[in-house]
Amino acid sequence: MRNFALGMLFALAVLLGGGYWVLKRGYVNLSADQKPGAMEDHFAMTAVDASLERRVIQRANPVAATDDNLVAGARLYLDHCAGCHGVPLNPDSSFARSFYPPVPEFFSDPPDMSENQNFYIIQHGVRWTGMPAWNGTLTEPQIWQIVTFLSHIQKLPPAVQSVFGPETPTPPAMPMTMPMPMPH
Repeated sequence: MRNFALGMLFALAVLLGGGYWVLKRGYVNLSADQKPGAMEDHFAMTAVDASLERRVIQRANPVAATDDNLVAGARLYLDHCAGCHGVPLNPDSSFARSFYPPVPEFFSDPPDMSENQNFYIIQHGVRWTGMPAWNGTLTEPQIWQIVTFLSHIQKLPPAVQSVFGPETPTPPAMPMTMPMPMPH
């Protein structure tokens, strides 16, 4: 009976070790546009970096960092990304922190991934993070415009900054007082 129990423990250790190795090597596709399997539901986030390393295609960004492309990328970012990832006047939102893992807030913590990795993540999303796959909504050139914008987010030209409005917040309006009723 003792040998049977030791054999079962050894088999369990081999299965767990093998499963961990498969996750660690990036063999599990974690794109948000793919339905997760039962095993993946249990062992998710440890494989995100390995998955990106295995799947990201190394290619040059085809979108030049011109003012026109940066403005287009800023507008797309404002329309599709800013609600979660912030804007210059509200770089640290409580909404972004309500996700697990927390959403990157790019105006206070710019992306540190390669442009290819950012492109892949925007295109396919990341499961269990709330990051959707934008490949059904945005075209590849639009995704590259957002990537180009993100790559230059720390040093945006004035034309791009103007997409987000004035640099200083408008002071709150003075409270209005109610007029006193006139006696009849």
